[in-house]
Amino acid sequence: MHAKLIRSPLSLAGALVLAALAFNPWGCGRTQDADSGDRADWGLSLAERAAPRGEEAAILTRAPQVPPPLTRSHPTHVVVKLDVREQVGRLAEGVEYTFWTFGGSVPGPFIRVRQNDVVEFHLSNHPDNKMPHNIDLHAVTGPGGGATSSFTAPGKSTQFTFTALNAGLFVYHCATAPVGMHIANGMYGLILIEPPDGLPPVDREYYVMQSEFYTVGGYGESGLQSFDMGKALREEPDYVVFNGAVGALADTRALHAERGETVRLFVGNGGPNLISSFHVIGEIFDLVHGEGGSEANQRNVQTTLVPAGGAAIVEFKVDVPGTFLLVDHSIFRAFNKGALAMLTVGGEEDATIYSGQQAEGIYLPEGGAVQAIAGPRAAPARALSLAERVAAGGRIYEQNCAACHQLTGQGIPGAFPPLAGSDYLLADKKRGIQAILHGLQGELVVNGRTYTGVMPALQLSDEEIASVLSYVLNSWGNQGGSVEPQQVREQRR
Repeated sequence: MHAKLIRSPLSLAGALVLAALAFNPWGCGRTQDADSGDRADWGLSLAERAAPRGEEAAILTRAPQVPPPLTRSHPTHVVVKLDVREQVGRLAEGVEYTFWTFGGSVPGPFIRVRQNDVVEFHLSNHPDNKMPHNIDLHAVTGPGGGATSSFTAPGKSTQFTFTALNAGLFVYHCATAPVGMHIANGMYGLILIEPPDGLPPVDREYYVMQSEFYTVGGYGESGLQSFDMGKALREEPDYVVFNGAVGALADTRALHAERGETVRLFVGNGGPNLISSFHVIGEIFDLVHGEGGSEANQRNVQTTLVPAGGAAIVEFKVDVPGTFLLVDHSIFRAFNKGALAMLTVGGEEDATIYSGQQAEGIYLPEGGAVQAIAGPRAAPARALSLAERVAAGGRIYEQNCAACHQLTGQGIPGAFPPLAGSDYLLADKKRGIQAILHGLQGELVVNGRTYTGVMPALQLSDEEIASVLSYVLNSWGNQGGSVEPQQVREQRR
């Protein structure tokens, strides 16, 4: 049989393609049903199905969206057109950064093709850009993953072609020197090479990619920030984020599913330095394709490692409603540097799986002393305007308050009172100052509801307390106004 294949007009390359088609490396391929538009293809010989037929333009989507699954049963000629843009964008609230991007977004567009597709790749460098760029796709078998054939000056375009020989989920990134700087500025994305029989169907698919940013200013420092090579060399990022910015997948931008649905996450790590310990709080991964490989090699996984320049595919069924947090479980990165996203799940509760809170009481194993967190910082050299104070307060709120009171200021029912429309807080600014300076414990009535808990004191400077309270007063429809550092100092006495 092998001799006949090699002597046939298909050549040795054709024989290798046939061998690849005869093996489904994903282990559980999608079955082609009788209603498929390509059902006639299944009457063709393996040789006919192995040969690329036709041409199509790749559907490119911005994160967190993913192109639809491929339904064709044969390889084809796929044209991918990607441009490079250097542009200013949001890194965090009040913080901007000059990103270098594929397709105008960080991460770059998701590319989805089929194993054995012939991919014609066009890279264009916008004439307004300052730097040359190229692309290294880890899915490419060839020198530099395409980088040696795609070095592109501003105002120019390049083209190369490759055959997608291996199924899997692969990272792509810029590889122009200094390579680390180009990646650190946002030049990375994912390309999925589907196996010949496709992936098993799921209800939801999303694209999530972690990366780091190294800025001259520290985390949350306002204004347009630039890249800091020293921090990058020391591997000390100020930001570790999903999809290019703090809060890119939070609140109104959160991922969504309904109870009972199956979710597939295509998870990448652009790095350039750190390994990700990817975890969804309150969920267990039913299947994990470790390092983006073509086989699901683990079941019932709590946290999976995603190396810099690597990927993973995780799948899980959502059994109960609620908000589930996606984090890098190197946990300070999540709650202090931005590596946190949300998956909101709708549907009816199921108490047989998760009861919710059944009882509540005060437990103070360390006594009644109120804890203190964080530390004071130096006051600014000049007085801040109200707009500057509100912007600074937003960053302080995000770091210290949002976990309990939520980014929307709505709090958590039965646990933490709302700050949006809070009659307790808005009736007297001094209450907010005292709460931050000295903490709170015991019963508290807000908007007619009783909350019993403990708020730790925050060791913030007078300026920071004034800023965060000014932010609260001017957010979520609150009445406005400001708190001045002098008012805080008076409450310290």
